[in-house]
Amino acid sequence: MNILMIAAENDALAGAKVGGIADVVRDIAPALAQRSHQVQVLLPGYQSLSEQSGSQRHDRFQVTFWGRVETVDLYSVPGRNPVGGVQQWVLEHPLFAAAGKGRIYCDDPPDRPFATDASKFALFCVAAAEAATRGLFGQLDVLHLHDWHASVVALLRAYHADYTALQSIHTVFSIHNLALQGIRPFDGDISAVHAWFPGLDLEYDRVSDPRYTDCINLMRTGINLSDKVHAVSPTYVAEITRPSSPQQGFFGGEGLDPDLLAAQQQGRLIGILNGAEYDSAVHPKLDSELERLLLAAESEVINWMSKETHCYSGHSIALGRIQQWLRNLDQKSGDKQMLLTSVGRLTDQKVLLLRQTMLNGKSALDNLLLQLAGRGRLILLGSGDPLLEQFLLEVAGRHANFIFLRGFSIDLSELFYRAGDLFLMPSSFEPCGISQMLAMRAGQPCLVHSVGGLADTVEDGKSGFSFSGSSLHEQCQGMLDTCERAINEFSRTAHWNEICAQAAAQRFLWSDSALAYEQHLYTTGE
Repeated sequence: MNILMIAAENDALAGAKVGGIADVVRDIAPALAQRSHQVQVLLPGYQSLSEQSGSQRHDRFQVTFWGRVETVDLYSVPGRNPVGGVQQWVLEHPLFAAAGKGRIYCDDPPDRPFATDASKFALFCVAAAEAATRGLFGQLDVLHLHDWHASVVALLRAYHADYTALQSIHTVFSIHNLALQGIRPFDGDISAVHAWFPGLDLEYDRVSDPRYTDCINLMRTGINLSDKVHAVSPTYVAEITRPSSPQQGFFGGEGLDPDLLAAQQQGRLIGILNGAEYDSAVHPKLDSELERLLLAAESEVINWMSKETHCYSGHSIALGRIQQWLRNLDQKSGDKQMLLTSVGRLTDQKVLLLRQTMLNGKSALDNLLLQLAGRGRLILLGSGDPLLEQFLLEVAGRHANFIFLRGFSIDLSELFYRAGDLFLMPSSFEPCGISQMLAMRAGQPCLVHSVGGLADTVEDGKSGFSFSGSSLHEQCQGMLDTCERAINEFSRTAHWNEICAQAAAQRFLWSDSALAYEQHLYTTGE
């Protein structure tokens, strides 16, 4: 098959990654190529990707957008690790750098959410549709659209007279994060459907937002106008076909559950777990791993501080705590306390449970750290929502067994996976998750909320530990109870080593994902 993947991110290209979608696109393409498919990956160039060494302009063409003619350039880009059977492409237009050269997403004000990004990706989609219609990618068998950023291709395929030829190409839509849906007005704004494409005749009942009927929902558009819909884990499918109930701590279809349930009943909705990369080498955990992690964290924090005009107080607290932990390390016998690690973006998806107030008036995270006192410590790496950063900073000030590192470093995160004893991932929802796979790959069991891909990858008591609950309170208490159980297991060295070995032995292979794509997504039947 000749497959064209259309996405906003792709970590096969340097500078084209923000979130997990970039990892998926990077890894599934070569896995499909190994099955003798031709895979072409297309994304915006953000006025930077086309400048990478070895890039070549292949074509220049025009599209109609905002009622005027726009010129777009198509470049081939070698990528960081070129793979046979995979071709990387980018489209360039000044609008693709609306957030600044090389930046993928814009920060629009709350009163106009997604406005700039929606326009940017709508132009990208019409350019992608034009290039595909012109045959610039050859005779295509599959159009694979990733998340709402690419869904306007499905819209144009269904309703735009210039692109109805694309209806003969089997189209797949992947949901990576249902919480972000790309909602914009139909009219009345420069970032609106009929401003982008004047006179476009739509079936509003298939593409409108269920709550704001004067707006398009680009996630819903992709779901309803594609031949197959892909969610990134089987358990996530079961969740998103049910209504959300945030008060009870359940995050399901986010208003799109009727469409998703209908797609499931039609045999169009398929759950396929993402994979991870594995090498054959065995890397035994060394007693010095914690010291290496702390020294690397110290160096990274100093690096962050050097780049800031005003010193962030959290960096000073983190430095002091790192140095305190280093002083307390017993170099002879090693540190016998359990080390919990956590890496991730600071969003309510990831942190909601940690900040819940429990019956004693303390947050769940405060209670967790009190439970660990004298027996374990937690170090967390991440950044994101300023309010969540402040919450973690205040907790860090109260507990000597907690280090909060506000920032991100790929190299440092790898040490987190290697050095930790137990990886904490209490996500309220998790379509698939990659961090738990990376921790398990390094032989670190995980403590997870049993949702989405976490439920599909961590087996309680065997390769890790999981909790659940029918309310936020039950989930918080479940997290604490399960952590206590893990601490007790940690003291049983032989049994703990068995759990670590089971975690390290798990394999979530991209080759299995590619086979499932081929059998369930890229075929016309179920």
